[in-house]
Amino acid sequence: MSSAIKKSLYFVVAAYFAFWARIVLWRWRPRIVVITGSSGKTTLLHLVEAQLGDRVIYSHHANSAIGLPFHILGLDTNVEVKWRWLAHMLRAPIKAFRKVPDRKIYITEVDTDRPREGKFLAGLLKPEVTLWISVYNTHSMNFDELVHSGAFKNHRSAIAYEFGHLIENTTKLVVVNSDQAEIIQQLDRVPKNTKVEQASVKKIARYQFGIDKTVYQLDEQNISVPGLHPKELGVSLQLVNKLLEYLNEPLDNDYSKLVMPPGRTNIFKGIRGITIVDSTYNTGLGAMTVILKLFNGLQAKNKWLIFGDILEQGSIEQDQHEKLAKVISDMKVDRVVLLGPRTKKHTYPLLKQKLSVPVVSFESPKEVLDYLLENLRGGETLLFKGGRFLEGVIEQLLTNPAQAKELVRREKLWVKRRQKWGLPR
Repeated sequence: MSSAIKKSLYFVVAAYFAFWARIVLWRWRPRIVVITGSSGKTTLLHLVEAQLGDRVIYSHHANSAIGLPFHILGLDTNVEVKWRWLAHMLRAPIKAFRKVPDRKIYITEVDTDRPREGKFLAGLLKPEVTLWISVYNTHSMNFDELVHSGAFKNHRSAIAYEFGHLIENTTKLVVVNSDQAEIIQQLDRVPKNTKVEQASVKKIARYQFGIDKTVYQLDEQNISVPGLHPKELGVSLQLVNKLLEYLNEPLDNDYSKLVMPPGRTNIFKGIRGITIVDSTYNTGLGAMTVILKLFNGLQAKNKWLIFGDILEQGSIEQDQHEKLAKVISDMKVDRVVLLGPRTKKHTYPLLKQKLSVPVVSFESPKEVLDYLLENLRGGETLLFKGGRFLEGVIEQLLTNPAQAKELVRREKLWVKRRQKWGLPR
């Protein structure tokens, strides 16, 4: 089936499953909390889960117009083979009348990969609370037509408007990241009787980070989060605090039950005594810039950047990769390794001009792996960020191979794709 046909059928299929999902929601009547944004929403979901535990239900691995109805219906959200789609369509009417959960709070992650998705999901969920963490140029190619037609001045504005449908349909509380102008511009859409709260990096009184622990001071409270995290995570912590206050729930200042999702500055020990910072999940420039700033400030010897292409950028692809070069050129690193045709075309030439350290570019992840195995001398700290299967490179560098299960994209589909690029898994 061509991509054009799939695109035209997307909301037809979504509407079918949403019809049955509405029956579940009508029977269940949960209090719905939406967590949304271009990046950071899954981490925010895990932060909330660390606080509320199993007292509520979470939409793990489902955030789209099709995935969320699947989750509400109790259907498997990972559909890798075609016949499963037919099976899901046949099972949906039955699942609509299954026993509803006893837990009455439903924490949902919502993405808007394409125009109309935010509006569609806002109408389905009608959230009581919405936490909006960010807006960046992600999935930008899907918004090209809106920008080129003049409906919006740029991609970020178009994406923000789509997210705005969620706050427009929120009934009680909206909490947003006020550091982003595009988010603030959407607040006029919030219903009159819905309370609005704002979070900001400016409200972080103190920030101290290391490989094992990151500490934030917020409202005269010290909050300790296990692991290495950027200062901007403090905005997510503020959103969590506002939600806990609204739900009248206590705060665990140590986030002792936090389990971070894969590919978000997770730390691994690698061969030859190297330290691996795995940030392979999000590929957008906004998320990349935040992590690069964090890595630049990390006290470590012999720091290497391993970067893949920024994907799904459409007509702004060149601009985003050139801006990436500018960010990297302002950093203090010892080596830069690039992966993919986009970084090779738009990022590599600029870095070769501006940096005095080695800069190399490759087309395949297998070439990156071979280069690292040949050049790593021991004790280096490596940041992996971007697309094109860098998680497969990390897998081959782990001291403990069993930790591969903690990396992103473990499904069989992704294993096969990595193998086509020459990686073992």
